[in-house]
Amino acid sequence: MKYDWKTTDLSQEDKALCTWAEKLTLIPGEMDESDVHNLEKVGFSQNAISDAAQVIGYFNYINRIADGLGVDLEPEMEK
Repeated sequence: MKYDWKTTDLSQEDKALCTWAEKLTLIPGEMDESDVHNLEKVGFSQNAISDAAQVIGYFNYINRIADGLGVDLEPEMEK
């Protein structure tokens, strides 16, 4: 899953969340209401979607800051 979540055996819910997270990360300007509705269709509540957005947004933010400042990875992490 670390290298390609699309090749793993995920539930329909997890696939929908990964699809949404990938789009939010790579092309956030293309997000629209249908993206949220797709998560609701597979059972995610508004609170769960909001929580996911906060976590995804935080990791995107902190990774960009670390990359921008040239922060070295911890030894156990590969580039």
